Amino acid sequence: MVDVGPISGTLPDLLRLATVPVFGVLAYRDIQTRRIDSITWVPLTLLGVLLLGVEWQRAAAAGGTDVRVFVLTTAISVGFVVSMAYVFHFLGAFGGADARALMTIAVLYPSYPGYVGGEVLSVAGVTLPVSEPAPVAVLSFTILTNAVAWGIAYPLLLAARNGAMGHVSKRMFVGVPVRWDAIPETHGKLLDDGSKGIGERLRALAYPRGTGLDLDAVRMYLRWRGATLDELRADPDRFRDPDSLPDEANDPTDGAVDLDVATDGGEPVDGSEPVADAAAIEDEAEPEPDDDPWGASAFLADIEGDAYGTSPARLREGLDRLTTAERLWVTPGIPFLVPVFLGLVAAFVYGDLLVGLLRALGLV
Repeated sequence: MVDVGPISGTLPDLLRLATVPVFGVLAYRDIQTRRIDSITWVPLTLLGVLLLGVEWQRAAAAGGTDVRVFVLTTAISVGFVVSMAYVFHFLGAFGGADARALMTIAVLYPSYPGYVGGEVLSVAGVTLPVSEPAPVAVLSFTILTNAVAWGIAYPLLLAARNGAMGHVSKRMFVGVPVRWDAIPETHGKLLDDGSKGIGERLRALAYPRGTGLDLDAVRMYLRWRGATLDELRADPDRFRDPDSLPDEANDPTDGAVDLDVATDGGEPVDGSEPVADAAAIEDEAEPEPDDDPWGASAFLADIEGDAYGTSPARLREGLDRLTTAERLWVTPGIPFLVPVFLGLVAAFVYGDLLVGLLRALGLV
């Protein structure tokens, strides 16, 4: 055991505890830019591998149950969680950075503190986590279930915020109203105008990634043609004419608000092809106008990769609204690392939130 002021625990547990603020910084970065550099996960993953090696030696020396617990928890954490992250990324549910974050968590946090020799992690004499471990005591899985719990609460908090500000709408659970001049610095997706029928709304529920125009794609388009949203609104008829496209297109970047951050963006990740969602595929099947309003088809044909699953029809519809409406509903989404960080803190301090709720209800 190692004592650091009021904190006591094994060296691997203390080092894991020390990484929690790092995820807090990354969560803040995710809020600000929606971008995390891929290299960020390398040192954290290497630390996780090193700590697994140290704990394997300790478990092997203890023998018996400790070895079996180590092998089982590590196999579930690394085998199941890493596989799940890869499958979700392959299916398009996660971006590259999200999948890497899950894989890193699986390697770095495979088990609850103190599973070797009964040693525990304590802060000021309080054993952490304070609740009993879940039936399957895999810390990375607990972090994910805690993150899901925070994610479920997000729409309710969003609706409460909108209601308090007088923004009552059927979209108040999924979006916020944003002035048009704030759009260039806003993250998220432009929600539909409320005119879609029941069939289209059911399709949106089935394919959530296909709903709305990604504002990163809008920034890519504006940079590609070397124009600003103010200029488009000042003379929309001129910019709607495809003859107004520049002779030489500009670099569209990846649409990030912060151009200094290199990310996956709309490019294929690790050599894989971008995943087109079903809604975008259906949009692409619609007949294209002969004159290509806004030059939307020309833009998507010119860039490498794709623009976050955007189709020409969706981009045209979004630009029409962006150049006429004063306020638009935008779904900000949940920066992935925010619920993960909250779930991580809850896992270390309390334990499994879902299991705690089930125990309170007498179901476990």
